[in-house]
Amino acid sequence: MKIQKLLAQKQGPLVMGIVNVTPDSFSDGGRYNSVESAIEQVAHMVELGVDIVDVGGESTRPGAAKVGLNEEAERVLPVVQAIKNRFDVAISVDTYKPELMAEALKLHVDMVNDVKALTMPNAVEILADTDAYICLMHMQGTPQTMQSDPKYTDAINEIINYLDQRLTVCNQAGINNDRICIDPGFGFGKTLEHNYQILNQLDKFNQLNVNVLAGLSRKTMIGAVTGKEPEQRVYGSVAGAVIAAMKGAKIIRVHDVDATIDALKVLNATISTETENK
Repeated sequence: MKIQKLLAQKQGPLVMGIVNVTPDSFSDGGRYNSVESAIEQVAHMVELGVDIVDVGGESTRPGAAKVGLNEEAERVLPVVQAIKNRFDVAISVDTYKPELMAEALKLHVDMVNDVKALTMPNAVEILADTDAYICLMHMQGTPQTMQSDPKYTDAINEIINYLDQRLTVCNQAGINNDRICIDPGFGFGKTLEHNYQILNQLDKFNQLNVNVLAGLSRKTMIGAVTGKEPEQRVYGSVAGAVIAAMKGAKIIRVHDVDATIDALKVLNATISTETENK
């Protein structure tokens, strides 16, 4: 219930910091590829005021190679345990593998962030028996194929309809909407035009009556318009985060925690004056 409490208590969106314990992540591959280095990164994020840390052991960048269950578990679970031992911070595990979800939930993680929206066999059932928070993301295709030639007749409505169907499946299994957020999946089977259309119309996803998570930090959609490499996309990513928050996103998933928190503080201060003047 930790995520729900944070959402209820905090003005503005929660900031989710990315901890990739992978050798091939598009932005920081290999940098935190050990328990010690990952914990150093988490300590820095916690000091800055991050709300959630999202631990992932398999890159889902376009064209990324698949990682076996055992290897992913060996990357993720020791880091989760170490975070639990040292910090009082909400922990999310970024995985689509039900077996790893189950093991992470035994360690009392607070959230499962699934790029496949609990479509793998038994994923829904595993989550139904817990009180963990869940993120359902939309992806067209797989990480290996998703950017080859993504096509939609009506991208926004097709993505909304897909997520609505996944919400229905979860509800039928006894998972209420207050335990779920949705992610339109920036960069996951979308062209540059699709991505900016989604960002511009992100508020339309609020019609599903669940919280929206936005994850566009350092992605190709930022590099395509700024001409910058991943590690130089801080300013563009922060701009995207602020736009997403203004469009109603309640969780912002980012690499650059410090810059994002500062920007959102300015946005929240601005919005609060509107409330005071009503």
